[in-house]
Amino acid sequence: MRFVLCSLGCRANQYEIRAIKRQLEAVGCTEVAEGECADICIINTCAVTKSAESSSRNKIRGLAAAHPGARVVVTGCLAAHNPEELENLEGVTDIYADKEQLVNYLLPGESACAFAIDRFDGNTRAFIKIQDGCDNFCSYCIIPYLRGRSRSRACSDIIQEARRVVDNGHKEIVITGIDIGDYRDGEKRLADLIHALDHIQDLQRVRLSSINPHQVDTRLIDVLLNGRTPCHSLHLVLQSGSNTVLERMRRPYTRELFLEKVQQLPNFLFTTDIIVGFPGETDEDFNLTMDIVERVRFLKVHMFPYSVRPGTRSARWIDTVHHQTIAERKNRLLEKARNIAREVREEYIGQEMEVLTENTVEGSWRTAQAKNGLPVMVFKQSVKANQLVRVCLDHNGEEALFGSV
Repeated sequence: MRFVLCSLGCRANQYEIRAIKRQLEAVGCTEVAEGECADICIINTCAVTKSAESSSRNKIRGLAAAHPGARVVVTGCLAAHNPEELENLEGVTDIYADKEQLVNYLLPGESACAFAIDRFDGNTRAFIKIQDGCDNFCSYCIIPYLRGRSRSRACSDIIQEARRVVDNGHKEIVITGIDIGDYRDGEKRLADLIHALDHIQDLQRVRLSSINPHQVDTRLIDVLLNGRTPCHSLHLVLQSGSNTVLERMRRPYTRELFLEKVQQLPNFLFTTDIIVGFPGETDEDFNLTMDIVERVRFLKVHMFPYSVRPGTRSARWIDTVHHQTIAERKNRLLEKARNIAREVREEYIGQEMEVLTENTVEGSWRTAQAKNGLPVMVFKQSVKANQLVRVCLDHNGEEALFGSV
């Protein structure tokens, strides 16, 4: 069997498609080269927003057209959210949302290996999923209904998997999941897991993908500040700077708590998620969000216009924000965030810093990332991918700093 794989959306999805690839290869299947036709196409979809659903449908159509006669298998969140619509998409043969059992479903005569990875092809950083599902049920979010309740992997299994990817050359691990701050294995919590990862020889960096501020407790702060491998960068989820909006979102923290956690992590650089145009969001609410953006000075803001998700609590509310107002707020926020990010990078010009080089090449430059999350471009002729090198940060660009080895 020759296969082609595609994944959209979050880092957890990216991990899962590589775990599926490992299972397929273990039973003798082969990934096709570019331009070849596959016997089976697997698309791991995303349904977090309307835009994500649209992208997933377009990718399904594109793969079905590129691989005529192939078995087109749709899995992931869109398969769980709207299977009836997918049945009407031309070319779709199978809809199966349970990714961990997908290979057993497709090849019932085979015995699939464990749903895990031993390398992260295409990336110098390896994403490892430690947890799935969510118990928060925020008023705007469909994910708990699609992925189920929060459940965590055994710490010992995660450590074994981390050792395998490090043995295969990865220097950095990104801990990912749907709600990693809720990780628990008996008495072990996220801080204990990071402490255990700290003892893996040759592992140089551990980075957290995303966490809510109320989950950054004293033990986690201690290991992030004092551990050997943790990166001094954090994707701390904000969503809104207004306590009124946060309460309507059913987010279990306040703006004051968010700012407190930022202050408890000195010399960290932060990125975040923000929803613009949540039902009932006033100009004052939005200005409170802008105020936190200015105070924290995020290295990057991932901005999402509010997207109605049928089945969620907020989908029933009628105090919606006009689309033109959402567009104006979106543009204001993005412009502010871009200017701040440029100013933050500017502060590092002239400093020396160790960066991990990546596979991506843009013209004469190779992308890289510092331990604190700074994006850096390095002359590609001077370095190979997956190298830890010291660079002098020479000048600033539109999206990254430029450094010389």
